[in-house]
Amino acid sequence: PAPADTAAAPVSSAVATPAAVPVSEAEVIVAPLPNRLIEKGLPGVGLLTHIVLSRFQDHLPYYRQEKVFAERHDVRISRQTMCGWIEELEGWFEPLIGLIKEQMLRSRYIQVDETFVRYLDPEVRGKSQRGYFWVYTHPGGDVLFDWQTGRSANLPKSFLSGYEGRIQCDGYRVYPKLARELGKCTLHFCAAHLRRKFLEAKDETPRAAWYLLQFRHLYDIERRLRVQGAGPRLRAAVRASEARPIWNRIRRAMEIHSKLTLPANRLVTAIRYGTDRWEGYLRYIDDGEVEIDSNFVENAIRPTAIGKKNFLFVGHPDAGGRSAVMYSIIGSCRNRGINPALYLKDVLTRLPDMKTSELKDYTPEVWAKRHPEARLRNRK
Repeated sequence: PAPADTAAAPVSSAVATPAAVPVSEAEVIVAPLPNRLIEKGLPGVGLLTHIVLSRFQDHLPYYRQEKVFAERHDVRISRQTMCGWIEELEGWFEPLIGLIKEQMLRSRYIQVDETFVRYLDPEVRGKSQRGYFWVYTHPGGDVLFDWQTGRSANLPKSFLSGYEGRIQCDGYRVYPKLARELGKCTLHFCAAHLRRKFLEAKDETPRAAWYLLQFRHLYDIERRLRVQGAGPRLRAAVRASEARPIWNRIRRAMEIHSKLTLPANRLVTAIRYGTDRWEGYLRYIDDGEVEIDSNFVENAIRPTAIGKKNFLFVGHPDAGGRSAVMYSIIGSCRNRGINPALYLKDVLTRLPDMKTSELKDYTPEVWAKRHPEARLRNRK
């Protein structure tokens, strides 16, 4: 047997055994492999980061990435392999997603929206199915995508279980039911969606242009407050003195025009849309922490629209969940104004050896505070 001091020192199998010790009697010790993101897998953090950002930020489908690797780098990585790697990363990120969700539900203000995406169900042959990303964000904070194959009120109710606060959304009919069933929630509707209805009516009647002018005045007020850096109290005071009279004019005009316009006209459709949700539009006036619209969550959704044009559909229902996790991480980085490549490289490097108690230091919110150098240069 080898001497004790020789046995205590790791010896690489690639190093020749000293001549004094016969090869047959030498003890070979191989150091254990470091923990890896992909067990027994080859990809490093740089390659995984590249694939994630190419797919979920640059919207490059896996089959195109496969072609790029083969033609430009002479590397064979199949789309099936890349899908498997993303599935592994989903498991690593899920605890972080859970922490982000806990923090979001503790906030008092959440914007919600949903967007559809086609997916392939192996049990339904011949046609794609309609799935949905339900998207939640706190303005200026993190964003969470929740993949579901339906659009009923029970789905956001399950996600927001126990939430108490303000919910801002579009006019989809499930949201009033959601607010009632959640209990201690106040519903705020999005003024941009109401404005959009009048914009659609502009080609049918010149009366719609008057409403669009009023919305311009409302948004001029918000723009001025944003430039001033106004806090909640000042925003509420200015809105009460300047925005409320504008909304009162809009309501009086709605009452008049609804009687003078044919029922089938788009202007009447816009008026009905507004009057049915009227109180929900006005609540932001007295609450300076709430925005006039839900554009923050719409901006978070926008990248998925580009992706849908490129990859057309999700290949499997389970893949929708993986996409939701990656969109959530990248979207939260974008909302925080940090470079997602730097965030992913750092977090993916540390995750295999990270303790559960350390996870809280690697949410995008906390990480951004510790890494000011990671801020995007085109963001203030």
